[in-house]
Amino acid sequence: MNRLLLSWPEPVVRVQSLSENGIRTVPERYIKPINDRPDLKPGSDEHVDIPFVDLRNLFGKDRALHDDTLRRISSACKDWGFFQAVNHGVSDELMKRTSDAWREFFDSPLEVKQLYANSPSTYEGYGSRLGVEKGAKLDWCDYFFLNYLPVTVRNQSKWPAQPTSCRELVEDYGAQVTKLCERLLKAMSISLELKEDYLQNAIGGDEVGACLRVNFYPKCPQPELTLGLSSHSDPGGITVLLPDHDVAGLQVLNNGKWITVKPVPNAFIINVGDQIQVLSNAIYKSVEHRVIVNSEKDRVSLAFFYNPKSDIPIQPAEELVNEDQPALYNPMTYDEYRLYIRMNGPCGKKQIESLKANI
Repeated sequence: MNRLLLSWPEPVVRVQSLSENGIRTVPERYIKPINDRPDLKPGSDEHVDIPFVDLRNLFGKDRALHDDTLRRISSACKDWGFFQAVNHGVSDELMKRTSDAWREFFDSPLEVKQLYANSPSTYEGYGSRLGVEKGAKLDWCDYFFLNYLPVTVRNQSKWPAQPTSCRELVEDYGAQVTKLCERLLKAMSISLELKEDYLQNAIGGDEVGACLRVNFYPKCPQPELTLGLSSHSDPGGITVLLPDHDVAGLQVLNNGKWITVKPVPNAFIINVGDQIQVLSNAIYKSVEHRVIVNSEKDRVSLAFFYNPKSDIPIQPAEELVNEDQPALYNPMTYDEYRLYIRMNGPCGKKQIESLKANI
């Protein structure tokens, strides 16, 4: 591991503490370049939203409804890289209890949270920045990152002990969301006209990786100057996001315009990661997205990342490569890929574009 990853380049400041101290202006370190700032003026948002998919009939007995669900997933992955999913099989009660437990963690005293302070070597634990570039512009966000799969890397002693329900909830929540990810990969494989287990096997079969990042976006005195999370595409396989349903924050880039996603109650927001873009030879797209913040309310969201086994080279499926559509990407392991992210932090689509083959 590069020595630069062993420690943060500057003292870590907790954004929640800045917010709770009642500051009236955003510190310079969080002010984004003018072209990266969100337009929060009334009426500036587009009156459209990401696709909505009801998964009730996915792999059900009614063939027509099943096929229609596959078409909707395929269309969303091609045109948006995102969709909202309902009737997804994860308990509504478990979703709420898990989200509430994490809000309770972030509401706990700073000295309790500091027990889990992380480093850039793994990111596991309580953090407040991504990337190790000294003097970099930072995001208005604190987070907690933990490893869930494979089980061999799962270390519950690094998960919060308070609230007392948190560790058990994370384990149960992760198990249900993992099953959802397996179903979604199967659906994506079929809709790409691949064998139904192709994508699952391509990312490691039973040895995939998964992790959870819980984001806390504190109230911000000048939300028009900063972002909760800078523009990026997710580096892994697929992401299952449990948003804060009380206040919108996620924005998705579509046709050059930022669209604020309006969360549907008890829905997950699903998005394609860079590794699925590579495996599908860019038939399915990972899409830039970012998070805006709010001057009146804070937000908590849970992002579950379902990722390839770290040492498997990821490259376009042979079945999706031909003379008219050659392989667009050179192979790279996920370990190699995410090291770039850890070094540089959110960087739009620069990393996935760097993999393109010279064709």
